[in-house]
Amino acid sequence: MTRTRFRLAVSRKSARWTAGLLVAGAVLANLAFAMLGSVFDYPDVLRRPTEEILALYRENQGPVTLWFAVLAVSAGLLAPLAVAVGRLVQHPAMRIAVPVGIAAAAVQVIGLSRWFLLVPGYASDAAAGSEDALARFATAHQVLGVAIGETLGYLLTAGWTLGVVVALHRRLAGDWFSALGAASAAAILSGVLSPLEVPGVDAVNFAGYVGWSAWLVAFAAVLLARARPRVAEPLVAWQRQAVSRR
Repeated sequence: MTRTRFRLAVSRKSARWTAGLLVAGAVLANLAFAMLGSVFDYPDVLRRPTEEILALYRENQGPVTLWFAVLAVSAGLLAPLAVAVGRLVQHPAMRIAVPVGIAAAAVQVIGLSRWFLLVPGYASDAAAGSEDALARFATAHQVLGVAIGETLGYLLTAGWTLGVVVALHRRLAGDWFSALGAASAAAILSGVLSPLEVPGVDAVNFAGYVGWSAWLVAFAAVLLARARPRVAEPLVAWQRQAVSRR
């Protein structure tokens, strides 16, 4: 299997669509994450007791719900992005990466959607003094949040990224592109150790997502540059003569 065999297929239309998804995913995710940190102390708030989490949620329920919805949208964009990127090259690694990327989008949307589908009810019931609401919130957090949204999300996002890196290695950009993608994926993957409270893992995971966002934006820029129409080279003398004889 050579690089010649697996050639890139980049049209201007598909490049613009794919680049738009890449940039939109990165921008929306970072914007939502920053705003949630501002109004909800996210993600550090999740280490507080359940009562405190729900109390803080109620104080800023509108903005918190909105920005979790935006974060879910950004995660969901990975599904059409995986399909669009999968069309760039016919490579065995890319054929695996496409369904992995779609699965990564699905599990993250499932995990994040609890904040605007389930938590409003839990918060309301808890305010009314329901102990059961606290238990239901804790269960939803552990199953939908930690197990599905985070652990599977980290694993599948890293898997998709590594598959794309392997399929596009030196075909789209230089070694820096592959190195940034692979390093970001490895750092994101470290997040699966977060439930074990391994020291430093959360910081590494956060750095991984920052690097991954940069990789997505760089991906978009390189893709648009590759799809840019080339300026026609001037005809040499023998070519002009050949044309004039026609």
